Amino acid sequence: MSYTIDLSGRVALVTGASSGLGAQFARILAKAGAGVALAGRRVERLKSLRAEIEAEGGDAHVVPLDVTDHDSIKSAVAHTETEMGTIDILINNSGVATTQKLVEATPEDFDFVFDVNVRGAFFVAQEVGKRMIARAQGAAPGTFTGGRIVNVASVAGLRVLGRIGVYAMSKAAVIHMTKAMALEWGRYGINVNALCPGYIDTEINHHQWQTDSGKKFIESMPRKRIGSPEFLDPVLLMLCANESQFVNGAVISADDGFGL
Repeated sequence: MSYTIDLSGRVALVTGASSGLGAQFARILAKAGAGVALAGRRVERLKSLRAEIEAEGGDAHVVPLDVTDHDSIKSAVAHTETEMGTIDILINNSGVATTQKLVEATPEDFDFVFDVNVRGAFFVAQEVGKRMIARAQGAAPGTFTGGRIVNVASVAGLRVLGRIGVYAMSKAAVIHMTKAMALEWGRYGINVNALCPGYIDTEINHHQWQTDSGKKFIESMPRKRIGSPEFLDPVLLMLCANESQFVNGAVISADDGFGL
């Protein structure tokens, strides 16, 4: 007996889809049958990902998005729904980080991280949430209108790590934001959950794991390894599934035990 998660007929908006986790999230959602809106600033990278997804039989569209620009957020969400239909799933994935001691963080560093990770994530979810709520309020009884919002946080939002204190603070805010949204929007059939990845090998940090300090850090981990982006696929699909209606306001770590 097998069990599969089928997202056919659903529309998913993935922010920060041009690389790393966002690109992998888009791939796995498309493989599960969802139409995927690939959102981000690096449009050429998004076009390449769209071609990859379409070559495998999936449905993907490119949506320019700068989460630090409120008008860009509204335009991207409207564009997605015009091109693909109403948004059923939001993967709120855009994120940035800086590395320094807290005493070295500048106002520019702080604003850079919080503008993307907190302010941007909030207003993307708000814009999508408004439309999901309006759809639920105007629906006939018994009509499926529920939505799924996955806010991508981090193990750093649960466990403070050295030299990324500002990033950790921002992801802790995303976790609390998730709970607030789940509480307010759950009555409309909208499930809002937080996914907290541990250390994942992506193109942004790949070089770090080849250095002596990176190898030493890996040795300090519970299983002496870092994750691959596809390790998050099962958790993401579960949170997006129609069947996950009883999972709301959850904060799920996928960190190989690092946060224990």
